[in-house]
Amino acid sequence: MHTSAANELKSESLELLREYYQFPSAELRNRLVQLNLGLVRKEAHHWVNQCTESYEDLLQVGCMGLIRAIERFDIAKGHAFSSFAIPYIRGEIQHYLRDKGSPVRIPRRWQTLQHQATMLTRQLQVQLNRQPTDQEIAAALEISVAEWQEIKLAFRNRAPLSLDAPMHEDDDSSASLADLVPDNRYQSFQLAQEDRIRLQQALVQLEKRTREVLEFVFLYDLTQKETAERLGISAVTVSRRVKSGLKLLKKIMVGSSS
Repeated sequence: MHTSAANELKSESLELLREYYQFPSAELRNRLVQLNLGLVRKEAHHWVNQCTESYEDLLQVGCMGLIRAIERFDIAKGHAFSSFAIPYIRGEIQHYLRDKGSPVRIPRRWQTLQHQATMLTRQLQVQLNRQPTDQEIAAALEISVAEWQEIKLAFRNRAPLSLDAPMHEDDDSSASLADLVPDNRYQSFQLAQEDRIRLQQALVQLEKRTREVLEFVFLYDLTQKETAERLGISAVTVSRRVKSGLKLLKKIMVGSSS
């Protein structure tokens, strides 16, 4: 899609969302679903290669997630609707697959490449004295950057979000994402569907660099030192952003659950 067409779509979507926010109606909601169907198609296309369900079924389920996002979107908060909607769409599809017991399968070729990537990453870390970029890993694997990113996403989607990941290399090591969603029912440290969505939406609202720091430290289990190297900032800055970011996240999430 050309940039001008994409901008027109965004602007039309925003206008309708503003209207829907003031005067909700089924007609407006259906128009918003049609306008943003591309987001659902993209997610359905990603998941159809990893499960036994049909593309049409995944599309239908994803649309339910899109409708929930339309109903919950707060235009006053000022963040992009697409960033807000994707976790709802993805969450709805994942929830459906889990309920149906549909095994998420990863192609054997990707499993082999992921295994090779783990070893290559260690070698490159030693050679380069830093975390290798996606481009460097893809080149070493002799595949495109796009395919490497698809592989990473497939494995990340399959793994539970790490709630109990501690803050590495820090005196204040007790802080974890579990503190943000305290609920005794989830002893496995796997986020409940609603909490996962709330957490992703809260992350979207943070300033980009702070969000990246929190994602690296807590979601990808990198140490603060590795995070600093990857982002090209000091470990002290990472530590400071982790603390301020967690404080902000807690504030946003407590507000969103009340």
